[in-house]
Amino acid sequence: MNPQGFEMRIPFSIARFCFYRVLTNLVICKTFKQKEKMRQAGRAAATVLHKLCAMVEAGISTLDLDEAGGKLMEEAGVTSACRGYRAGSKVFPCYTCLSVNEEIVHGIGLPERKLVSGDIISVDVCISCDGYIGDNCRTVPVGNVSPEVERLLQVTEESLFLGIDQAVHKNRVGDVSRAVQSHVEDAGFAVITNFVGHGVGKTLHEDPQIPNYGQAGSGPKLKKGMAVCIEPMVNTKSSKVKMGEDGWTALAVDGMPSAHFEHTLLVDEERAEIITIPEGFEKAEPFFGAVAATV
Repeated sequence: MNPQGFEMRIPFSIARFCFYRVLTNLVICKTFKQKEKMRQAGRAAATVLHKLCAMVEAGISTLDLDEAGGKLMEEAGVTSACRGYRAGSKVFPCYTCLSVNEEIVHGIGLPERKLVSGDIISVDVCISCDGYIGDNCRTVPVGNVSPEVERLLQVTEESLFLGIDQAVHKNRVGDVSRAVQSHVEDAGFAVITNFVGHGVGKTLHEDPQIPNYGQAGSGPKLKKGMAVCIEPMVNTKSSKVKMGEDGWTALAVDGMPSAHFEHTLLVDEERAEIITIPEGFEKAEPFFGAVAATV
């Protein structure tokens, strides 16, 4: 865990890949009972996220959204895995991570940060349910956004599902990474390299790390029963990141809009099982079009 925030911020090097080849045998694949717990946590996280995204509108503050997220968690009988998260001497103060426009991840809800039409906001919800973590994120447009920003959101979400397609038994982490990177860069956008996806279970971040860039066929092998979070973070032009004054918020250096989509899934033989599916939905479909039509 990096002291600057929730995701690892060290670029994923060849040496780190070699290191994780050793650690792969330490990754604990979930048992049947643990998978059931993970599904429960995933559904709870997805339901909170879905309801919270529906509240996004011009004029609402990010603090109001965060407090609404906390209330939704309370109603669902779960707790935030973000609030109270410690990194060195810092303690994360919010129930959710709310990142607006050029903010990439770990944005803090503020009363003075009111959304306006044309903004985008990444809503990241991670909860603890009966001892297991559910983690998911979606970037939502506020009112009408430019065609380029709309395309940014669409490409980022598409890259998430392309990465998920590669998250199957005996594939390698690099297969997921390459699928994400190729789609994003072919569209003319830039993947953020300072932050990565991750394994998940009883704690928010477990092995293996899953970067959004890399070479197919490299990295640790994925195994049936692993629980992982794939989360492309994409900027309009640049992959360079800087930290905000609050010590948590990561921003694009160039000030351009960034998008972030995430699902939690269970690795399986032929197709990964996406477990961050809201109540009332039978399967995980891309949400961008449906959500964009409601805000």
